[in-house]
Amino acid sequence: MPQIIVLPHHEICPDGAAVEASSGESVCEVLLANDIDIEHACEMSCACTTCHVIVREGFDSLNEADELEEDYLDKAWGLEPESRLSCQAIVGDEPLVVEIPKYTINHASEKH
Repeated sequence: MPQIIVLPHHEICPDGAAVEASSGESVCEVLLANDIDIEHACEMSCACTTCHVIVREGFDSLNEADELEEDYLDKAWGLEPESRLSCQAIVGDEPLVVEIPKYTINHASEKH
């Protein structure tokens, strides 16, 4: 079972966390199931950027981002090459280290 290490975030997870995940789950689902209240304004439908995370380790073990996710990531605050929307990042077999950015931008859209 892969582990997700969440780096400390001043509001959401001040001490950081290490949680167990199952392959095939989204990073967002795993965090929420472990009481790490990452924002997800669009209810995990890939229609905003509030669940943006930066994958510091294990990026290549995730599924590839599709074009829709890439389009939304272009609007995310603090975008980095290892950025993903946690609702679309599917856990593989490797451990992950993720950072939740300090700020989010909510550009939720009902048009997918």
